Amino acid sequence: MLGRVLIITILLFISCKEEVDPIPSRTYYMGFQNSAPRYDNIDIVLQALSLWTPRADAAMITTEVPWKQLLNGVTVNDYVLSEYKGLVDYYRILDLKLWVYIDPQNGLDRTNDAVDLQKAGKSIADVDMQLLYQKFVIAMDSILHPDHLGLALETNLIYAAAPTSIYEGVKVAANNAAAAIRLRNETLPLSISIQAETAWNKFSGGPYAGIAKDFTDFPFIDELGISSYPYFGFSKPNNIPINYYSRLIEGKNIPVFISEGGWPTESLTTADQSFVSSQEIQRDYFTQHGKLLDEVKATAIFQLPFTDIDTDYLPADAPENIVYFTSLGLVDKSLQPKLALSIWDELYNRKLTK
Repeated sequence: MLGRVLIITILLFISCKEEVDPIPSRTYYMGFQNSAPRYDNIDIVLQALSLWTPRADAAMITTEVPWKQLLNGVTVNDYVLSEYKGLVDYYRILDLKLWVYIDPQNGLDRTNDAVDLQKAGKSIADVDMQLLYQKFVIAMDSILHPDHLGLALETNLIYAAAPTSIYEGVKVAANNAAAAIRLRNETLPLSISIQAETAWNKFSGGPYAGIAKDFTDFPFIDELGISSYPYFGFSKPNNIPINYYSRLIEGKNIPVFISEGGWPTESLTTADQSFVSSQEIQRDYFTQHGKLLDEVKATAIFQLPFTDIDTDYLPADAPENIVYFTSLGLVDKSLQPKLALSIWDELYNRKLTK
C-alpha cells in the first residue's frame, strides 16, 4: 500500500513540475544572411558559414538589384545562377527555410536611388528600371524557389526620407512585381519590410506614426517584415517597450518577422549620432528581443550579419554610415564569440512550434 502511495506521489510531483516548468518554445525561425568579416579570403567565409548554420533553421538573402551588372548586359538568369544558386543549394541540403528580399532602392541611403542607378543617370522612377527590377525579381523566384519573398525594404523610411518620385517608383515597381509573381505562384508569401524606429518616430522625436500607409500602398503583402535598429532610439535595450512590434499590427491579423536589425557592441560618436554600447549591452538586447518576439508571436528573426565587419578591408567607396553597422555580429572579426551569442543559442535551443 505504501509503495502505491509513493508511486502516485512521485507521478503527481512530475506532473506538477511539467506544468510550472514547461519546455521553452519559440514560434519563430532563426537565421542569418551569409556574412564574413572580409571576403578576400575564402577560408574565413567558409569558417563563418560553418559557425552560423548549426544555430539556424532559416537563411536570408537580401540584396539590392545588381544594377551595374544588368545595365552592362549581364542577364538576370546568369547573375542569379552565378551568385546565388550554389549557396541556396547548400541551404537546401541543410533544410534551411529561405527568405529572399530584393531592394529596389538604396539600402544604406534611403534619401536616394541605388548608387549604380545614380551613376548611370537612372532612377527607380523610370519605367525601364522598374521593368528591369521586375525581371530580376522573377529570376530570383523562378531559379531559387524561396519560401518567402520580399519586394521592397523599409518602405516607410523611403517615404519619409526620399523624394516622392523615388517612393512612387518603388511602390509601382513592387506592386507590379507582386502581380507578376502571383501569375506564376499563387501561394508564395509576399511581403515588404518597414522600419520600426521610423514607425515610432524615434528619429524625429514626434508621436507614434504607425504604418497605415504601408498597408494601403502595398496591399499585396501576406506577411510583414520589420527592420529594427533600436540603438538609434533607445539608450538601453530594456527601455524598448514590450509592444514595440505588436503595436505595429494592432487590428490586423498578419504574420510578422524581423527581417534585419540588431545592436552593436562598439560605442560610436559621429556628427549625426552618438551611442554607448558594449558586449554586455548587446547581450541585454537579445534577452529583451526574445520578449518582443514572443509578444508579437513572430514567425522568424534574421540577424543579417553573423560576424563583425573588418573595416580594414572595406572598399574605398564604402558609404560613411556603414560605421553604424560594423559591430552588429554575434562573433567578432576574428570569429570569436561575443556574450550575446549565448542568448541567441538559448533562444535557438527552444522547441520550434510552427
